[in-house]
Amino acid sequence: MCRIAGFIDFAYNHDYPMSGTISAMRDVFAYAGPDDSGAYIDEKNGLAFGHRRLSIIDLSKLAHQPMSTDNGRFWITYNGEVYNFAEIRQELESSGYKFKSNSDTEVVIKAFDRWGHDAVGRFRGMFAFAIWDRNTEKLILYRDRAGVKPLYWYYKNNLFMFASELKSFHRHPKFRKELDTKGLSLYLKHGYITAPYTIFKDTYKLEPGYYLEIGKNRRIKKYRYWELKTHYTQGAKNKNKWLKIPEDRIAEELEEILSDSFSLRMVADVPVGMFLSGGVDSSLVTALLQKKSSKPLKTFTIGFHDERYNEAEWAKKVARHIRTDHTELYCTPKEALDVIPSLPDMFDEPFGDSSAIPTYLVSKLAKRDVKVSLSADGGDELFSGYARYRLLPAVRKATKNMPPLVRKCLSLALSAVSPSAARAIYEKAVRHIPKEKRLANFEEKYTKFVTILKSDSLWPEYGSCEGLEASAGMMLDDFENYLPGDLLTKVDRATMSVALEGRDPFLDQRITEYAAALPMALKYKNGQSKYILRKILYKYVPRELIERPKQGFAIPVHDWFKKELKDLFSFYMDNEKIKKDGILDAHYVQKLLALFLRDRPVNRNKLWYIFLFQMWKEKWL
Repeated sequence: MCRIAGFIDFAYNHDYPMSGTISAMRDVFAYAGPDDSGAYIDEKNGLAFGHRRLSIIDLSKLAHQPMSTDNGRFWITYNGEVYNFAEIRQELESSGYKFKSNSDTEVVIKAFDRWGHDAVGRFRGMFAFAIWDRNTEKLILYRDRAGVKPLYWYYKNNLFMFASELKSFHRHPKFRKELDTKGLSLYLKHGYITAPYTIFKDTYKLEPGYYLEIGKNRRIKKYRYWELKTHYTQGAKNKNKWLKIPEDRIAEELEEILSDSFSLRMVADVPVGMFLSGGVDSSLVTALLQKKSSKPLKTFTIGFHDERYNEAEWAKKVARHIRTDHTELYCTPKEALDVIPSLPDMFDEPFGDSSAIPTYLVSKLAKRDVKVSLSADGGDELFSGYARYRLLPAVRKATKNMPPLVRKCLSLALSAVSPSAARAIYEKAVRHIPKEKRLANFEEKYTKFVTILKSDSLWPEYGSCEGLEASAGMMLDDFENYLPGDLLTKVDRATMSVALEGRDPFLDQRITEYAAALPMALKYKNGQSKYILRKILYKYVPRELIERPKQGFAIPVHDWFKKELKDLFSFYMDNEKIKKDGILDAHYVQKLLALFLRDRPVNRNKLWYIFLFQMWKEKWL
């Protein structure tokens, strides 16, 4: 696992030092790659590669990067892991290739030398890399299928740059930073910026499953080498065939694929652990891995004393049952609050997912004992884990014939009921239901529901692919946007900020392609989300340890706005400051604040997004 940076200046005329510039761009990532650093410079072509290394596979100097093929034609700077590299190496050796190291980097560059672009189809893993072809004078960038590893690029005034994070670009003297309103509007809408956009003009994210080329003609060409949509549409066409296969046989086949893919993520020359929340996905990864291991797997959980946000007790019970070597740390509000000032540096474009804070804290905890930690991102998007996959189509169906005026009146009526009052009504209505089975984080979900009902986001068209159900279309949309834009970005930045490698076993292409083809009836059935995953999991973990409302990985930041965060919040949300900047609508911001302070249903996440944008702006603009 590493961080990479580089540039090709088509108009380079020795007006700045190439060596010093690439060193500065590279070393801004020293915290993420503390084990080694390197550079490759081709001054004739104005090209420079930089690399910072977090040593995971082959810890020796033989795995130093940037790395070249034996004939010097191809050079690579590479971030990620190709887990099946040993298998690919054997195939290359049978073709006459010799190897100096035991690294996957050498396998990647020699596979490219052997098969060209077709090599990537053989890679099972996460990766973002740049290859320079000296013969054709062409620069090629690749990003993995799901977008686990980040890759940014910039092109203006004959300067093309790439890097693992935006902060690297600031170190090049020719970088011109200018706020992009499209990127900002996407952030304020979603809390993250979807690819290919970023917060700056002329700066982009390479989309997952794409590669990019730029050569002597200075033209950029992008190609898509993989997309999950194909497997969804094929699955929809074969729906009836799937439904004729016994569930138990499908569960057995899926378990075999999961077990194989999860085990691949244990390939490392350093200690490996697991983030365990006690939910379906992380419990399943842990259970299948522990089944194959002769030693207890190291698992890690962060807990909070506020029971609305605490899953640590459940994680402990699951760990005890599976018999892992479990570590938990209960975090105080102060420890969580202390992370907030560092968020603009950790996420160097605005990023609004507040669960970044506990993700950072659990990464810091895990780093004490391991150098790699697995998470379970992707399970929700692949196996129908979110309530919105059922709720939104149901609400749309129920309100389909409702006149817009009636819908608006309903939303206004609900808006008049404060979240705390709504919670009291809810608790009274469900008092006969055991507390652990009631809806978690009720106020937030109530506020979100009212916000959705009031907005046009209730009516987007999902499932535009031929034959897809609306819920399947939503899952595909989340896989392509929410997963890489939010969840994978969060884990990548939080783990790498403490020099910990994060791995996502659910995102192996064997799993994603199989899951996409499965009919929805096997993902949501009898009122259960992730039906087929639960069928496998309950062979190893008692149902009663898992069956509880989904909480997510959150913290009470909105409560802190009125308490512990009050001074910091007031400073950055100051009306005069926002007016002076002239970027945001000061009147709209003050209206949101007024509603929030009166405990009215308001999009609280929007306030958090604005707050973090203001913090980001202070640092980077």
